[in-house]
Amino acid sequence: MTICAYVTFDDPGGHDDEREAALAAWQEAGIEGRTERWDDPAVTWSAYDAVVVRSVWDYLDRRADFLAWAHQVESVSRLLNPAAVLESNTDKTYLRDLGVPVVPTHWSSQGLPHWEEYVVKPAISAGARDTIRTTDPDRAKAHAAALEASGRVPMVQPYLDMVESEGETSLLYFNRRFSHAVRRTPMLSEGMTGADHVRAEPRTPAPDQVELAEKVLATIPQALLYARIDLVRLPDGTPVVIELELTEPYLFLHYAPEAPANLARALRELL
Repeated sequence: MTICAYVTFDDPGGHDDEREAALAAWQEAGIEGRTERWDDPAVTWSAYDAVVVRSVWDYLDRRADFLAWAHQVESVSRLLNPAAVLESNTDKTYLRDLGVPVVPTHWSSQGLPHWEEYVVKPAISAGARDTIRTTDPDRAKAHAAALEASGRVPMVQPYLDMVESEGETSLLYFNRRFSHAVRRTPMLSEGMTGADHVRAEPRTPAPDQVELAEKVLATIPQALLYARIDLVRLPDGTPVVIELELTEPYLFLHYAPEAPANLARALRELL
């Protein structure tokens, strides 16, 4: 039987609620999945037919170590997604190079555009960490300047009201094949908590959203086991990319009955 590592982190709280569904679907597809921590020095990665990066949600504090691990694993096994993808995708400056419409972004504390409301965050971040939402341009500038002072690249973006009314649409692709989509609850809404990143509902994406998502995928030459493309609409209705998740995205496997099997089939195809 094919044996693959399902790579996670030291997760005493059991935050990864997709693991069991994924592993069960792998088993049905003839793939034995074994859970491993990415930073466990005792693991023999060469023993696996593939090493699948999943809930490595602690990498932010050790990004350099994580990327060194990814390149080392790729030298002895099949890493999905590949190390070059992880290296690029863990720094959101990739948005500058996608070549498709993205949320307007200013990459400095100087010369901020005039927007009614700002979102300011570091280019290397996840889960709204070190992110603020404010109507005060001075506060936005100060937060961006503080990020620069700590050696980080700031991202200054307008807060889009469409996020409240329509929500973010996340399109999930496994081996570049569309699987399902969800409408995600805005993470920066009033009263949100850290666990709300998984609050969503199934959604059928509009044709222009699918067209944009597939243009995004076409910019990535490497094999992709999974890709989550997060889209929002500008005030004029144009869909734009807010984020491309290729490293450790929540896949919303519980929101579409066929999703776990779709992921397993994609893994089998890539093997």
